[in-house]
Amino acid sequence: MKQTCILLFVGLCAFNAQAQTPDYKQKAQEILAKMTLEEKASLCSGQSFWETKAIDRVGIPSMFMTDGPHGVRMATGSDFTQSKPATCFPTASALAASWDPQLAETIGQALGEEAQALNVQILLGPGANMKRSPLGGRNFEYFSEDPILAGRMATGLIKGVQSKGVGASLKHFAANNQEFERYSNNSEIDLRTLNEIYFPAFEMAVREAQPWTVMCAYNKVNGFYASESPFLLTETLRKRWGFGGFVVSDWGAVVDRVAGVKAGLNLEMPASSGINDAKIVQAVKSGALAEADLNDMVLQYLQILLKAKALHQADAKFDANAHHALARKAAGESMVLLKNEGGILPVKPGAKNIAIIGAFAKTPRYQGAGSSQMNPTKLSNVYEEWTAQKVAGQNFAYAEGYDLEGNSTATQIAEAVGAAKKAQLAVIFTGLPNSYESEGFDRNNLDLPEAYNKLIEAVAAVQPNTVVVLMNGSAVAMPWAGKVKGILEAWLGGQGGGAALADVLSGKVNPSGKLSETFPVRLEDTPAFPDFPNRSGNARYNEGVFIGYRHYNTRKIKPLYAFGYGLSYTSFQFSNLKLSKTEALDNEVVEAQVDVRNTGKVAGAEVVQLYVHDAQNGIVRPELELKHFEKVFLEPGAQKTVKFSLSKRDFAYFDVNSNDWQIQEGLFEIRVGNSSDHLPLHVSLNLKSANPVKHQLTRFSLMKTLRDHPKGHAVYEQLMGNLVPPGLDEAAKQKQRKMMESFFNDMPVFKFINMSGGRFTEEMLQGVLQMANN
Repeated sequence: MKQTCILLFVGLCAFNAQAQTPDYKQKAQEILAKMTLEEKASLCSGQSFWETKAIDRVGIPSMFMTDGPHGVRMATGSDFTQSKPATCFPTASALAASWDPQLAETIGQALGEEAQALNVQILLGPGANMKRSPLGGRNFEYFSEDPILAGRMATGLIKGVQSKGVGASLKHFAANNQEFERYSNNSEIDLRTLNEIYFPAFEMAVREAQPWTVMCAYNKVNGFYASESPFLLTETLRKRWGFGGFVVSDWGAVVDRVAGVKAGLNLEMPASSGINDAKIVQAVKSGALAEADLNDMVLQYLQILLKAKALHQADAKFDANAHHALARKAAGESMVLLKNEGGILPVKPGAKNIAIIGAFAKTPRYQGAGSSQMNPTKLSNVYEEWTAQKVAGQNFAYAEGYDLEGNSTATQIAEAVGAAKKAQLAVIFTGLPNSYESEGFDRNNLDLPEAYNKLIEAVAAVQPNTVVVLMNGSAVAMPWAGKVKGILEAWLGGQGGGAALADVLSGKVNPSGKLSETFPVRLEDTPAFPDFPNRSGNARYNEGVFIGYRHYNTRKIKPLYAFGYGLSYTSFQFSNLKLSKTEALDNEVVEAQVDVRNTGKVAGAEVVQLYVHDAQNGIVRPELELKHFEKVFLEPGAQKTVKFSLSKRDFAYFDVNSNDWQIQEGLFEIRVGNSSDHLPLHVSLNLKSANPVKHQLTRFSLMKTLRDHPKGHAVYEQLMGNLVPPGLDEAAKQKQRKMMESFFNDMPVFKFINMSGGRFTEEMLQGVLQMANN
């Protein structure tokens, strides 16, 4: 009786939960049925720069969208510089260096709370594009050069935002990798590279977080504008990945509005003054556009609109101080300690006289320039925060060193050198000025301003204990790296970055960041050099799948600092890497586990990184590919076992012939460590395909394809065997066979008819093809 009551209670709870869940689709269908053609067309574009149209007659409200992705930039007009105060969190390039999706989700929750308080229904972010080159102008807005890391960080952020009843807009889909001529440039990418590099971050975020909207990019992809590409917006996004929201254009991305409707673009932003609405109406009336297609676009949009308005909290508020503390925490976790010779950091109590050098110490570079630029609720700087700690006997001297535009005078450098000479430690705060990286243009080189490099060289020449702190949105060259003892990458750390720097430098926070992008030695080593940004209007992604560390590891090019690299104030040890099985079918899950121990004297965090290496030679693949990672916080002496579940996708490549993910049967290596160039633990896995791909054999198939085909192999063996003259000893037979194979393997099967001396006929070929393909 008791069990029955419990089951009944659970059932009633489930029924009530379902009954209380609004049916937005049904409501949207009811509204759609009342709308005129003109009203439906009008919903396909915005009302203003940030707002969508309201149609009072049928009960359709307006909603407000605004830029993210690292803060709610609630615009007060079309002027990008005017916005209401909101928390400025670290930019995506910084946040990704935390390698902490849970932190991204927590920040997403804070963003959602602020959006609710500011009456914003859709936050335009995050950006999940790959960093094809370190010169990309918007690299600070994107997470990584690796799709797994970018996908997990984007998923976390989206989940956090949407948990507060605010929609996220995943952008910019797809292949938006350069700013030069971004409105018209064509990204020419082969299908395998699209699916293995440029799609997976979007795919992961769509499948796991279901963003309310996806924003299409300005550029073309393989000849079609993203705003009117059925392949991107319908075939890939909706049919393959199951996207259930609506697609919004990047602001001004629409070219042909009717083609966009056909392709799957729901909403054009900003307003087009009714011009494109009229074109949609005319296309329907003329039969050029099916009204059913228009209905689909409006229905998808209405469902999200109704959801957004239903979940809006009219009296929402946010705790600005708590969010500032979160911004500070996030900035601290994102900083990457690149060099720490002699344990120069954290700053020891014995360092009584410290020279703080660089204008960024008092006027930090904390966010990127462009549409994401926002008005923070408060702003910390490292000079005030560090000197305010008032460690007994510790004295600080300050020298400006340079101006914020990248210039320096002889007097400024002389003052800096003088301060450094008198100190026991010099800390130089430098990086890239706003004018060096921004939305709208790509960088020209990897260099810091020449004046900043000269300043570092001059200070390091007189002060052996020099530390450089960098504030920048993407990788930079460091010609002085061998002349300083410490290098700390602080990125664009948001409004709490100054306080976080004081925490890390003083040792209150142990840095745990890892590079989410490779820092090359020189521009010539980068994968897209010398054709980035492309200036011909047609960017050919000739490097294919070999971007970022995939390029450096495979081609044995040593970078300055590798992807996944980052030091700590403590030390860690990896051991006992094990797999649940050493042989498996690709439809089985293989469990991997590894122990990580804090072997140092202070608490800290390590990122356990798991990469897969395909040991076969048949398919050209990167040397290493990141598949899983986990950030682990450990007290001194503590140990934790980290577990990962490996499935087919972790070993697969995208096969363009079957248009699907396939594995190459054979041996794979699982490699684990704490950066792409430090993977001390290896184990092997022999993988078999549960459903081997079956390619159709034709008369034009190569002989080696016949050899590898399950039903063609025996025929191949017979044909090759017949070519070996009789009477040879075994060694001679093998030599002759090898020579014949090298000659015939790359030959189309039909050519073997004339070359076989009658041993293989047209009738025999047709029989083989029929047997193999049936």
